[in-house]
Amino acid sequence: MAKWGEGDPRWIVEERADATNVNNWHWTERDATNWSSEKLKELLVGLSVESDEGKCEVTEVTKVEGEASINNRKGKLIFFYEWNLKAKWKGTSKSGIKYKGNIEVPNLSDENEMEDLDISVSLCKGEPDTPIFDLMKKEGSEKVRVALNSYLGLLKTEFTQGMILPTANGMTKQQTSQNKVKTDRTQIGSSSTAAPPATGVKIPTCKFSLRDTFLTSPEELYRVFLNQEMVQAFTHSAAVVEPEKGGKFRLLEGNVFGEFQELVPEEKIVMKWRYNTWPSEHYATVTLTFTDKGNETELKIECRAVPESEEDRTREGWQRYYCQAIKQTFGYGARLC
Repeated sequence: MAKWGEGDPRWIVEERADATNVNNWHWTERDATNWSSEKLKELLVGLSVESDEGKCEVTEVTKVEGEASINNRKGKLIFFYEWNLKAKWKGTSKSGIKYKGNIEVPNLSDENEMEDLDISVSLCKGEPDTPIFDLMKKEGSEKVRVALNSYLGLLKTEFTQGMILPTANGMTKQQTSQNKVKTDRTQIGSSSTAAPPATGVKIPTCKFSLRDTFLTSPEELYRVFLNQEMVQAFTHSAAVVEPEKGGKFRLLEGNVFGEFQELVPEEKIVMKWRYNTWPSEHYATVTLTFTDKGNETELKIECRAVPESEEDRTREGWQRYYCQAIKQTFGYGARLC
């Protein structure tokens, strides 16, 4: 056996507590089938689109057939997935007439690009043709595509945690394929590709605050941060938002996630908030305070325990991909203070 710092690194037993799979050299595999099945259902059920013609919603995932797994070889993650999906949707016209239909995705796999994915939307047999069908076929299918892309992002970030083991210097090898994931154009801080340090690494932190003004009421602005459909609208991607104390949220392809710690309607939201590239289990505390200014609302954003090296990225992210995006999406535009 070679001494530490000498010889072929494949055979060096590093100074690790478990001495397992040193240098991430050996082949390991993790089955992601069950996790994927539940995650696909979670992301698809409840997706909705609405227009002047009416509203459509995915009500049930009836078939999730396939498999998914992740392999780690020499510190590199290799993803395999192949799925055949079927779901049901229902639509309601503005006049109250109800329609039903089906969605089929036969070829969600690592061999196909997301933009080439075949998403088939149909009406149930006997249902008359309706503008509601066109709404679901065009806008609905695109929302399904976004949700499936979000699944891939979560598969390559959330599910892979712990697969690349830390080496002697306490850092993970930055050779994961998650850096190759195609992310939504609205991903916060997409230029940062650094892998997160291992759990327990002490890092210097900082705090900062921002103020912005929105041409809407505190009630409406408060709702923007807690309503899943509104979050999906201003982030232009699938999101998970549980609007309750202890509820989780995940948005922007899984690049941002956390938990609501305190909710005071129309006044305050306190949350644990993090980027997926931050050191494992490290969260900032973000407090949103809503102040009624008559015909507009002042929003104060206080961020504490932000990694010092991430201050600029986090500040810019909140300004651009929260504040500016909300104004542009909902027409709440006002001058940044």
